[in-house]
Amino acid sequence: MATPALLMPLAARGQEAWPTRPVTLVVPWAPGGSNDVAARLLAPALEARLGQPFVVENRPGGGGSLGMGLAVRARPDGHTLLVSSASNHVFHPLVARNLGYDVQEALLPVCMLVDVPNVVAVSNAFGVTTIPELIDKVRKTKDGISFGSSGVGSSNHLGGELLRMRTGLDLTHVPYRGGGQAIADLIADTVPMVVLNLPTVSGPAAAGQVRIIAVGSAERVRSRPEIPTVQEQGVPDFSVRSWTGLFAPRGTPPEVVERLAPALREILETPTIRQRLTDMGSEPIWMDPAETARFVRAEYERWEPVVRAANIKAE
Repeated sequence: MATPALLMPLAARGQEAWPTRPVTLVVPWAPGGSNDVAARLLAPALEARLGQPFVVENRPGGGGSLGMGLAVRARPDGHTLLVSSASNHVFHPLVARNLGYDVQEALLPVCMLVDVPNVVAVSNAFGVTTIPELIDKVRKTKDGISFGSSGVGSSNHLGGELLRMRTGLDLTHVPYRGGGQAIADLIADTVPMVVLNLPTVSGPAAAGQVRIIAVGSAERVRSRPEIPTVQEQGVPDFSVRSWTGLFAPRGTPPEVVERLAPALREILETPTIRQRLTDMGSEPIWMDPAETARFVRAEYERWEPVVRAANIKAE
């Protein structure tokens, strides 16, 4: 006679069993960037709810494609997940076009996590405090200036290129392997300007090590209302933002996603997590798997013509 355990549907048994060992959260950027910060904030809460360690593994390189490729090729059993961003998930594939896989087909959406504004920041030694002052100084500088970003094809890179297009400034892109490395060079005045995610810059700016002169979103950020937008400082039609979402290798059992997505919704709604994200300059934007898939498709449709117009090439 069959035991109750054997009579239990396989899906239900799989849902109860997962996770059976530590879960790896692949972050395709170096430590210190906004994806890394979000992953390390959420990992302990996931561990507390799901009973297994959630381990953040940084795999930077290739505009985020190295870590993303690792997740794509991982066994689809729910024990390897990708903490993805607009930079590696949308912008880099539009720039590179030779990843060997279709990102939207290869990665299963679990949920959207946070909205991450981009900012323009300068070194203290550069001596400007507004976008008009920046424009004036760059125009008076022979051969222009360089700007740093978290990597080729990142939202930060696209933000800098869009600023160049909208102003006609002579700006030379310097790609880093993540926001943490870029902000370190900004503090040292190795590079005079960066376009980076707000959570990456917030700490150094609060400590007086660098200066944020504008936010790249269409409207001011609710958590940082004192920072003016690029648009309101005289640069028309400028709006760039990033985001962080969770994805799994295609073929991951649906019961894993069905357990993960609502757990993350609950985590993002807790006052402590919401406050931590707000303090970092991010906002929770949880979306279910279907909404996340639609959101990503819309991002591709929005940015493909912009990337083409900016003539951004993989370096």
